[in-house]
Amino acid sequence: MSALSRTDRKLIAALRDNARASVTELAHIAGVSRTTVKTRLDALVAEGRITRFTIETDSDHHEQVRAITMVELQGSMSRTVIRTLRAIPEVTMIYSTNGAWDLVVEIRAETLPQFDRVLRDIREVKGVTNSESSLLLSNVTV
Repeated sequence: MSALSRTDRKLIAALRDNARASVTELAHIAGVSRTTVKTRLDALVAEGRITRFTIETDSDHHEQVRAITMVELQGSMSRTVIRTLRAIPEVTMIYSTNGAWDLVVEIRAETLPQFDRVLRDIREVKGVTNSESSLLLSNVTV
């Protein structure tokens, strides 16, 4: 299976946020034409990358790099940082928290090099002063 393009990742991230988004909304979010969105969605469905529009993707069913990254922010930069982090397709959830870290960010990437790129992207966001990541290895049941 081929790697997802940046447009594909943006579309999937937008659908995770709102599986009922219209083609027009998705085109605006991804910065592409409605025709491109329709073509990419058809291809993602045909490839089995999107299996339902609730949204469930192939990445929910196969091995992928999953991690939690704790982020420390500079002063009053939280809104700007959160907006920037939401634009990174591999960022699936952002939580505010208390204690030493200001945010907890959930990341899902296809490969370790892609995960490494996402970490670099996060660290380069203006207002991020420190981060620490933990890879999620396996689900532990009690």
